[in-house]
Amino acid sequence: MAKISINLATGSLQKEEIIVGIDLGTTNSLVAFINPEQQPQVINDAGKGVLVPSVVHFNEHGDAEVGNEAKAFLTTDPSNTIFSVKRLLGRSYKDVAEHSDIFSYKVIDDDTDALVKIKAGDKFYTPIELSAEILKELKARAEHALKTPVNRAVITVPAYFNDSQRQATRDAGKLAGLDVLRIVNEPTAASLAYGLGLDPTQQKTIAVYDLGGGTFDVSILQIQNGIFEVLSTNGNTFLGGDDFDRAIFNYWIEKNQLDAATIAQDNILTQSLRLQAEGAKKALTTQNIYNEKLGEIWCTLDKETFESLIAAKVQETIEACKSALKDAELSIADIDEVVLVGGSTRTPYVKKAVSEFFGKTPQDNINPDEVVA
Repeated sequence: MAKISINLATGSLQKEEIIVGIDLGTTNSLVAFINPEQQPQVINDAGKGVLVPSVVHFNEHGDAEVGNEAKAFLTTDPSNTIFSVKRLLGRSYKDVAEHSDIFSYKVIDDDTDALVKIKAGDKFYTPIELSAEILKELKARAEHALKTPVNRAVITVPAYFNDSQRQATRDAGKLAGLDVLRIVNEPTAASLAYGLGLDPTQQKTIAVYDLGGGTFDVSILQIQNGIFEVLSTNGNTFLGGDDFDRAIFNYWIEKNQLDAATIAQDNILTQSLRLQAEGAKKALTTQNIYNEKLGEIWCTLDKETFESLIAAKVQETIEACKSALKDAELSIADIDEVVLVGGSTRTPYVKKAVSEFFGKTPQDNINPDEVVA
């Protein structure tokens, strides 16, 4: 039965409460809803864009800023600017120790199996608290755009998330003031966006290749009678577009004959060069050469060199696809559809590698950044 509330002050009937869909991503997050035409729509609040960078900055008073405003501090105040927090959800320090060098902020090692904490200013934060800050921003954007309170949400997570990570996501939602109705696997959400599985008579086997900014996973799904079954999943929580950026970053250091150790000690220069590398990666999806200068550092890269720099990482994703098929006890011929998810699948070299491996053109006509939400 639909819930209808009456505003006692005006006597007006009010619509059933909106439920939003949230993609809480490693690099970017976004929120969507079903519009009056019953079509999914991503919220673009006040022209800020649909993507909210998953970045939290704390000022000297301990106040949090989220999104584009926070991202600006990656170069000017990197030690108090937290990014890629999704990688830390439900994890102990021992889980992430070998990758701690990628973070410009302090991940606390207390030599126990306790969940990680992050230091910003003179305070310590859990990944749940930091994720809640991102969810609060998404909630606020949705409420501002829709002119109605938003208290209920469905949040997507990678298929490989364990119970601890799923519970951490629920806890973050609760802390942000959201009633998390369901946690949905990202590959399932992406498949539904393409209309796969909506027909109860449809039987299909789908490969969902999800290469984001910080993580990669491939999931093999079987759809039967409208039910999605994850047959297998494989991937790497520390492999993504960030690795492409790092490859470019290292290439420029070598080409400019810079000392890597000296650069590493300068957080501001490191982040500036990293953001320049990200810009080059994006530019090379549509052009053949990138040529900019950061101070006295020449940042030049052509498409062919870029593809050679990322070839090994892309091959790692293909090996994961092979493993996922093996675990599902299937062959490439058993795959009916391939769906691309994540902003890093915009890279033509990635798209070509996936297409050649599966022997079919992947579904990618929905914005890969938005398809999950």
